[in-house]
Amino acid sequence: MTGALDGLKVLDLSRILAGPTCTQLLGDLGAEVWKIENPRSDGDDTRKWGPPFVDDAQGTRTDLSAYFMCANRNKQSVSVDIATSEGQDIIHQLAAQADVVIENFKPDGLKKYGLDHASLLEAHPRLVYCSISGYGQTGPNRDKPGYDLMAQGFGGVMSLTGEPEGRPMKVGVGIADVMCGMYATVGILAALRHRDATGEGQHVDLALVDSQIAWLINEGVAHLTTGQERARRGNEHATIVPYQTFEAADGHVLVAVGNDSQYVRFCDFLGRPDLAENPEFSTNPARIVNRSKLLKIIEGLLVERSMQEIIDGLEARKVPVGPVNSLGQVFSSEQVAAREMKIDMARDDVAGDKVTLIGNPLKLSKTPVTYRRPPPHFGEDTEDLLAWLREQTSKGA
Repeated sequence: MTGALDGLKVLDLSRILAGPTCTQLLGDLGAEVWKIENPRSDGDDTRKWGPPFVDDAQGTRTDLSAYFMCANRNKQSVSVDIATSEGQDIIHQLAAQADVVIENFKPDGLKKYGLDHASLLEAHPRLVYCSISGYGQTGPNRDKPGYDLMAQGFGGVMSLTGEPEGRPMKVGVGIADVMCGMYATVGILAALRHRDATGEGQHVDLALVDSQIAWLINEGVAHLTTGQERARRGNEHATIVPYQTFEAADGHVLVAVGNDSQYVRFCDFLGRPDLAENPEFSTNPARIVNRSKLLKIIEGLLVERSMQEIIDGLEARKVPVGPVNSLGQVFSSEQVAAREMKIDMARDDVAGDKVTLIGNPLKLSKTPVTYRRPPPHFGEDTEDLLAWLREQTSKGA
């Protein structure tokens, strides 16, 4: 089977997480990705973001940090200094062979090298050129540096995250970066479809903050509808009750009562059918109004029962319920194994001769994702790719 993007060539000038998330996804789908890394900094910044790192067979730390590996499989690492005329020439030659260019420099940061979108699109009109930055190519904040933490703060999600009386909290992973990478992937694929239909490339402008604001979804629109600030509710849901974590006798469980019929069955499990008949609680809008009163009752009933009793009882009644797993429990589960969400990739120059990574969630029946190249050491493909480039240039391709 061939990948959906077999034959697509991606010139990747990005680093850290948003851009690499996008290009790894394109690579998983079959694209050939050339990851350009700066020799002055020994490559992508995330190569140094550890521990943990993978050790080689002698127990010496390598440049494969867990952070770097999470977003850099299916790529060739090529050492190029774009601050030099030689490096700029190499990038221009690669751009002539590429379908997609992606970068995450500050706006206009590549103009002095002649590698900005206007320059490359003029030379190669069929290119899809994607720029990722903190605040986008326009607006009063365009020149401010963009980091996931700043995006979560500026874009409002931190104001919604955390306990009601606690501090605003960021999400536990770089979710603004990851979601921006996802939006970038969608934008690139849309631009490629247009290019294939018309022969016309274009510039795709992505901002971390824009993408974070976009996934404020229901809470963002609720604010726009009412004009009022939204409250932090910890693990409670703003507009569904009960939908949160509850303390059990031996841990915590998640209960997600999504409609009134599920609520009736939930009350049956509690042994309190009266709670479903009481007009203060019988409908979801009523439960929202009387949230505190109802939750105090539910918490008192659930804390006396074990996690397994709650899970078994609610599953039998088809009420959504589940555990709060540790990462160890996640990756050792039969579900993860069945869905191939933990993968091993051979790498004979590291301890154990392999690296273990998170799998791609896309399950395509005709063009499945493939794992062809483990995350590369810095510059390991430079010689091979430049030899290929010289061959293409000599052919006039």
